[in-house]
Amino acid sequence: QVQLVESGGGSVQAGGSLRLSCAAFGHTYSTYCMAWFRQAPGKEREEVARISSVSSTSYADSVKGRFTISKDNAKNTLYLQMNGLKPEDTAIYYCAADFRVRVCLLPSKEAELLYWGQGTQVTGSY
Repeated sequence: QVQLVESGGGSVQAGGSLRLSCAAFGHTYSTYCMAWFRQAPGKEREEVARISSVSSTSYADSVKGRFTISKDNAKNTLYLQMNGLKPEDTAIYYCAADFRVRVCLLPSKEAELLYWGQGTQVTGSY
């Protein structure tokens, strides 16, 4: 059974940093496409960052230069380092994974990943 568990969310002042973790259980995720998404109240879910099985990464324009996605295959854990947080980064952040390699080749709006965590709240305040 595939299970993803996020942690590391919280509240931080503008300009601060947080690191989100996503522990993956049930499979070895080194060959998976993995990503972080977020959803703010009243807004559509958006992809924040993505990392492929060969560690190729991509980012939403809104977080480029501030957020970094990475993974530790030995620990089966995905990370999102968030620096320079802004109030507009406030959202529930979800990690997602998919064993289908082609998913990582699709544009973000077309990439429907199969497995999702329960989410963790991130709040950036003034």
